[in-house]
Amino acid sequence: MATIQKIQGVPRPLVRTNQAVIVGSILLSVFTGFYWFLLLPILAGLSGIVLGKNFVILFAKRFLRKAPSEYLLEDKQDLRFNQIIATSLLTLALLADLSGYHLLAIAFAALVFLAASIALAGFCVGCWLRFQLHQWQYRRKIKKDLA
Repeated sequence: MATIQKIQGVPRPLVRTNQAVIVGSILLSVFTGFYWFLLLPILAGLSGIVLGKNFVILFAKRFLRKAPSEYLLEDKQDLRFNQIIATSLLTLALLADLSGYHLLAIAFAALVFLAASIALAGFCVGCWLRFQLHQWQYRRKIKKDLA
């Protein structure tokens, strides 16, 4: 009897596609001044956070040439953590723009743009932040247990 192995991560090309959509949406928003372009990554992020199904990733999955398990897999919890941060900051950017705080909108969008661009280059800033958060929580727990 064959066993079915459940994939424990998201194929890297799908994560990279999501990052590229974020970067592209931010560029379109900032250079056109039309911050409604941010709705694409915001809604994709919200659907991923709330429903566990990011529609950008689901759409890109159609174009994989190999089985998802044959790609290098990214951790789902890291992806979720990053998506929460990116979606929050992009929502703040859209709200800032709608409120007339254009420089603040650019600042929020720039943070996400930098993180997504760096991730596309190979270093996950959000993963590093999550690791540091876990280290801080662990050290705090150890310190509390020793007291």
